[in-house]
Amino acid sequence: MTKVVRWTPMNPVNLFNEFDRLFERPTTRSTNDWSIALDVAENDDAYMVKATVPGINPDDIEIVLEDDVLSLKGEILRDEEGEDVKYHVRERRYGSFSRSIRFPTTVNGDAVEATYNNGILSLNIPKAEAVKPKRITINAS
Repeated sequence: MTKVVRWTPMNPVNLFNEFDRLFERPTTRSTNDWSIALDVAENDDAYMVKATVPGINPDDIEIVLEDDVLSLKGEILRDEEGEDVKYHVRERRYGSFSRSIRFPTTVNGDAVEATYNNGILSLNIPKAEAVKPKRITINAS
């Protein structure tokens, strides 16, 4: 049963009540869509994207690049559990995930390279030639 606790901004937060509330929260995850963690870096030639997707077969990850928008989709299946199993904590996520990002410049979708190693999906997405920086030489007379 959840306690109803009045919180008043004028009173200091009672640390013990906050600690009790921590253990009253549900410990199971729903199967609703969730977002995966991404790192996106850039250099002069390309964008590098790294996504953390442990526990999934790389063939089950859908990667689509359309109109400079990268979309990643997939599903991590829930472990089968026996009838006599009772979880005390269940924090690993399962279910469908999706994530989309728009690149600020035009990219070359025909030259994207994707690798998967130890639960990390790495993408190298080259920028289009038209947007790469060009060095201008000065002709002196």
